[in-house]
Amino acid sequence: MPRPKGSADLLEDRRKRALALLDHGYSLHEVGRRVGCAAVSVMRWRDARRRGGAQALKVRFSPGRPRKLDAAQRKRRVGLLLSGARAHGWRTNLWTTARIAELIRREFAIQYHRDHIGGLLYSLGWSVQKPERRALQREEEAIARWKPKHGPRIKKTLRGWAPT
Repeated sequence: MPRPKGSADLLEDRRKRALALLDHGYSLHEVGRRVGCAAVSVMRWRDARRRGGAQALKVRFSPGRPRKLDAAQRKRRVGLLLSGARAHGWRTNLWTTARIAELIRREFAIQYHRDHIGGLLYSLGWSVQKPERRALQREEEAIARWKPKHGPRIKKTLRGWAPT
């Protein structure tokens, strides 16, 4: 279970309140109920205070998992992506998450799952872009001439209650 939200001071104050109640003779379960935590947490804080004093109740920084790419590699990754997919051997200039994962594996020898690539792109401020799917043989001028002439004839009309 993750720790509750709040500043380090609030969390530390909660621990001190719990231990003060414990010192006044309340049980572990009663203290946990009053401060809103599990009895096991109160016991852990009690044992930490016995081992390390008040300093052991301080909230420590929780950085999370370290990044796989360092700052220089992340900067280089942006340059690689901006150069386009064709520059890296693909037939089209379309970047997919699988292609980006492959590029990172090739260039930096770091393995990312393709499902994780979206988060990396989002952190750059990039968003998903889908290319329009149009036929290569499409003739825009012919379409522009055809629409006003034949479009109204085949357009759907209201049926049922409306007169036709």
